[in-house]
Amino acid sequence: MDILETELKELQQCVPRVIADSIVEACVPAMVRVKIEKTKYKTITACFQFDDEYPKTRTLIELKSRYISSKLLDGLTRLSEEVADKHLGKPQVLHILRFVRNFIDENPLCCCSEEISNIKKKLIEGSDELKLRQKTSSVILKVKQGQYYLKYNLIIQENYPDQQIKIEEKECNYPPVFRRWFSAQSLEIARKCVEPPAKKKPKDPPFVLKPSMEPVVSFLIEEAHRYVEMKCKVCGKKAFPEDPKDNDPDEYAPMNVERVYCGHIYHHKCLDTYIKTPPFMKGKTCHTCGMKIYHEKWKLTPETVEARWAHKQAKQRELDEVVDFLS
Repeated sequence: MDILETELKELQQCVPRVIADSIVEACVPAMVRVKIEKTKYKTITACFQFDDEYPKTRTLIELKSRYISSKLLDGLTRLSEEVADKHLGKPQVLHILRFVRNFIDENPLCCCSEEISNIKKKLIEGSDELKLRQKTSSVILKVKQGQYYLKYNLIIQENYPDQQIKIEEKECNYPPVFRRWFSAQSLEIARKCVEPPAKKKPKDPPFVLKPSMEPVVSFLIEEAHRYVEMKCKVCGKKAFPEDPKDNDPDEYAPMNVERVYCGHIYHHKCLDTYIKTPPFMKGKTCHTCGMKIYHEKWKLTPETVEARWAHKQAKQRELDEVVDFLS
């Protein structure tokens, strides 16, 4: 019995026992194929072929996966070849399988490697950072614009992308209204990736589950950068103060920055004056996009606002008449 036949016999007996979550799908001189499936999205099939000089020569290795990116598999294949080279003249397959299985265990972010690659292209060099934490299966995102910054910890769960990512705010010096917006909208984006809408419309396409990390990170990067430079749509001045410490903690302060439903921003005083000043017909619309303005601090109907304005004007006229009489 030659070395290859002996190795094949040993592989059939010990691979399922020695390599966790593995299945031997083929084990003949022409090819060995072993599937390693930790989870649905962390599955790698390793295929081996042998020439006449094996094991003096390296086995031919091919790694396949439906969900792990080809770029990552190419790198893993090269590393597996280095493992094989260390065992020339001896059986190589079991050592390579053990290496691949350990890689899956030690790199839980392998299931989202393509997302990570896409995200890195969106980062602004010199201000944004993306750090991978394989031990905790998490990603640390830091976005900086001027003196404003946010830092989030995004945890990739075991059954990702079937499960949405967990989102933790670590640091953020944006005004409170924007901190709440960043966190709430990130959670909503992640939820929509894994849960179908509660009320499906007849013309809506079928729901398709998709990974949630890239949409969330893309949202945080885009929103954190664009707001800092935006101007108030009424006074035309830059809405955010240069120094985050100058933000008034009072959310009803005149210069507090308000974000309306359409996404544009105003100073609190400017928006309050605009909403409470005629004309009121059909409600107030955004200066930039023309959409109707919605905000939780201004929930009154146009009719009510107009009635209050008229009442205030009548009171002022009465006061002016008294002043004129006395003078």
